[in-house]
Amino acid sequence: MKMTRKTITIPSAMESWVKAQIAMGRYANDSEYFRDLIRHDQERHAVETKLRSILDEAEASGLSEKSIDQIWTEAEARHLAKNG
Repeated sequence: MKMTRKTITIPSAMESWVKAQIAMGRYANDSEYFRDLIRHDQERHAVETKLRSILDEAEASGLSEKSIDQIWTEAEARHLAKNG
């Protein structure tokens, strides 16, 4: 994988935080810490995008004549069928 060098400026309080994470052994160095932050941000963005898609689909489906109990029962059955 090709790497690109970046230079960033952060406040001293954030620098202390990063150094503390490294000192605790969670990361080997600053770069590893920032790469992990970016990966988590990418994952969060993917989840938000999926959730927005689900909500858009639900809204487009219109109103239901089913009761809350019926909807809940069907949702549980779909979950069990999918996840065993």
